[in-house]
Amino acid sequence: MLKRVVQVGFLLIGGTLGVLFLPYLFTLSSYTSKPMIDNPYVAAILGAILFYLLSLFLAEPIVNFIKWIEDRLLKAPIFDLLFGTIGLMVGLSVAFLASFGLSGLEIPFITSILPVVLFIFLGYLGFQVGFKKREEFSHAIFAARSNNPKKKDGIEAVGKPVNKVHKILDTSVIIDGRIADIAATGFLEGLLVVPQFVLTELQHIADSSDSLKRTKGRRGLDVLKRLQTDDGPNILITDEDFSDVAEVDLKLVRLAKSMKGIVVTNDFNLNKVADLHGVSVLNINDLANAVKPVVIPGEEMHVVVIKDGKEHNQGVAYLDDGTMIVIEDGRSHIGNAIDVIVTSVLQTSAGRMIFAKPKNGKSAKSH
Repeated sequence: MLKRVVQVGFLLIGGTLGVLFLPYLFTLSSYTSKPMIDNPYVAAILGAILFYLLSLFLAEPIVNFIKWIEDRLLKAPIFDLLFGTIGLMVGLSVAFLASFGLSGLEIPFITSILPVVLFIFLGYLGFQVGFKKREEFSHAIFAARSNNPKKKDGIEAVGKPVNKVHKILDTSVIIDGRIADIAATGFLEGLLVVPQFVLTELQHIADSSDSLKRTKGRRGLDVLKRLQTDDGPNILITDEDFSDVAEVDLKLVRLAKSMKGIVVTNDFNLNKVADLHGVSVLNINDLANAVKPVVIPGEEMHVVVIKDGKEHNQGVAYLDDGTMIVIEDGRSHIGNAIDVIVTSVLQTSAGRMIFAKPKNGKSAKSH
């Protein structure tokens, strides 16, 4: 079908060019009769036939080229096409203004050839600038939106605008899922950035043959969908990549440097690598430890003894956040709810551990 369209286009172009140029060629030929020179139909038919013969050789390469262009356009991200089109329109507008200014000149070459060159050159240049600078344009748009003073109840907010830093999410923190709850509370502000290479890694995990990995990958995709639909920080999916770097962690560090942003993760190794490169990190595990309830020696607690401890006659209980409580002489209270008094708190790299002893050595009454 496309080949037929190309051939019809050749026929139309050939007929049009035949009407425009063949009469001049007829006048140069001494073998052409006068009626043939003045007959535009003859010129159109001859031009159409000539270009149809050309289409027999050129139609197939043109069709392949059109399909190649179509395939590239379908695979290109929508933001690339959008900013490229905007740049193309700006370039053509500048070319139109320049050619309009040149129309007053009486130099044949400049008034006829130069405008065409300007349209081709500036259109191509505008498209390339819009396509390659899309990340800077998008960042500038989001920065302008975040810096605009908002009005509330008819009163315009005044003061110095807050510079909101980009938060770059890695694969582990997306799969973990707690980032969605943190964003929903409003404590996480700024723009959440999800690189395309992180999405690709997440897709590979979701397509894994291992059922556990597949479940984690699908949960990560659900978390991203929730972040996009819930009220909270805006989500920016960037196509910026670093082809010279193979490791995803190093790509995240490079992206954080280029955006002057912060990496959000719960990966201990990525945390260390980012620190070595001087990139700021928000670790979800550190946040979880920071918001655990604070207990001090001498404070009373009501707990349920779950099991015996490692040492003789010890019992073990847990808080709602998973903090372990080691209870002296608590083995005899396994399965019971008792009141305990905190004796000491130990903070380790693995978490926090609380040591306590039963209050008066008696079981609490069940309520």
